[in-house]
Amino acid sequence: MLIYVCSSSHGFGHAARDAAVLQQLRLRRPDWTLVMSSVVEPRFLRLLLGDNTITIRPCRWDVGMVQADALGVDRSQTLAALSDLETALPDQLMGEVEWLRAQTDSVLILGDIPPAAAELADRLDAPLVWMSNFGWDEIYRPLGGAFEPWADAALAQYKRGQLLLRCPFDLSMNWDLQELALGLVCTSPRSLPSDWERAMISLNRTLVMVGFGGLGLPLDPKLFLLWPRHHFLMAPPAQAAHALEGHQVPNLSFLPGSVRPIDAFPLCSRQLGKPGFSTFCEALDQGVGLHVVERRDFAEVAALMDGLRRHGHHRVLTRDQLERGDWQLDLPLNAPEARPLPQHGAQRAADALIAVAEAQ
Repeated sequence: MLIYVCSSSHGFGHAARDAAVLQQLRLRRPDWTLVMSSVVEPRFLRLLLGDNTITIRPCRWDVGMVQADALGVDRSQTLAALSDLETALPDQLMGEVEWLRAQTDSVLILGDIPPAAAELADRLDAPLVWMSNFGWDEIYRPLGGAFEPWADAALAQYKRGQLLLRCPFDLSMNWDLQELALGLVCTSPRSLPSDWERAMISLNRTLVMVGFGGLGLPLDPKLFLLWPRHHFLMAPPAQAAHALEGHQVPNLSFLPGSVRPIDAFPLCSRQLGKPGFSTFCEALDQGVGLHVVERRDFAEVAALMDGLRRHGHHRVLTRDQLERGDWQLDLPLNAPEARPLPQHGAQRAADALIAVAEAQ
């Protein structure tokens, strides 16, 4: 059996949750061929996957929304990218169909959430399972105008599947498919480099993770100095991290290259960043409080923020507060309104994929 994941190009969050599911599949079916198809940088994918036996195919299956920065989107560039992708997809589909047929294994396609995954599955006569908390139809439709045809096309593709694995923080996804609800979809922390872990503990400061996705968000270094009793951690690849290089910020450390943010979450009490599915899942799974900067230009955000208020300890900040350094790290977190979300979503997803694959 070969499981082929069409992973969205929109951001790192899709790749993170897809990697978590592939890790669980590897544990359960070590003899299966697992493939991650994505344009996320291969070295970062390898860090997420933690498994060199998982094949990476460098394919762009969707656009999502082109980001202006970590908290905003560029509509005109998104439309241009959608047109470019439509031109490029036929050749890519042909190439991937040929490659998959050459593997001789039975194939199952997991789409998170490129609509083109439906066409790939059809050409291979393979089962198709979707996994997401939203579809691009629900992102494009509120934008109206030139986005309407793209919303219609995406919805038509989403209806061509066998199963929807519904993630938390979800929009309606009325795709007329059988569904299975998942809990928090994320991986588990790995061991930290012992010397780095000891150094962080020895600081005797409250540790706060800072993260604004793959693009990052440049912050004035002086803002960190407003919080001398806190020590901040940040992943080095982000543009925001590069903007801080060369500045003396004694209470900021970059994560070692082998360490993912979730690996350091057990050391942290809070996380400062934007609304994001994988960040929310990982932080809630590890009991980390979330300080989240509002954004209003992306339909998924409403579901994320509603879920956060219901299920997570949190504080909500405006962008102005972020840029002034009013991060409220000295204030108590707001308590959730409802019970915690169930855990082990990646395990449940892997079991469902195995059931579909072995029923063929």
